[in-house]
Amino acid sequence: MVIDVLTLFPNMYDDFIKESIIKRAIEDNKIEINIHNIRDYTVYKNKQVDDYPIGGGGGMVLMCDPIFRAIESLKRDNTKVIMMTPSGKIFKQKIAYELSKENHLIILCGHYEGFDERIKSIIDIEISIGDYILTGGELPSMVVMDSIIRLINGVISSESLECESFDDNLLDYPNYTKPIDYRGMKVPEILLSGHHENINKYRHEERIRLTKQNRPDLLKESK
Repeated sequence: MVIDVLTLFPNMYDDFIKESIIKRAIEDNKIEINIHNIRDYTVYKNKQVDDYPIGGGGGMVLMCDPIFRAIESLKRDNTKVIMMTPSGKIFKQKIAYELSKENHLIILCGHYEGFDERIKSIIDIEISIGDYILTGGELPSMVVMDSIIRLINGVISSESLECESFDDNLLDYPNYTKPIDYRGMKVPEILLSGHHENINKYRHEERIRLTKQNRPDLLKESK
């Protein structure tokens, strides 16, 4: 997979692509990430990419032309273009799975007061990571990329992807490691039994319990 990111602040991605699983995925040629400065696509000598909103109001709005130029220069036949925006569809694991199967993604990060509405005419999907406002789309784009990349075949072990949170709209079950007894808090006996059928049943019941406790909204969609 190739991911091209369009941003006004390319330096924000320096550490993101040089650490942990993302770094290994790049080194193993599982993923290619290219960071592009939107200002490189403007026709103005002063590198202007935004202007005042027509009709008045505060803030600045990202202009059509540099973004159209950027997307058109990068787009291929199999490209999916994503816009990071608070007004987009809420990002969920199902969307991550779908996007992980794509060959080429362009992720557009907004800033300031947002985008000229006409930019949406060349966007395939608008994504939000939650009902709150950030200063720009860079951090949300990293969240989306991290979620997608870890699902690409070979990036992490298949065992690590089994029965994760939000699969079947249930949260993950609780996990434990040594020591068995820490400050009086003991690992549940059933996990020490070696009876895999009972362990799986216990874990499924725990997923339902935790989802009911922390995210009851998910149970309405769960099987």
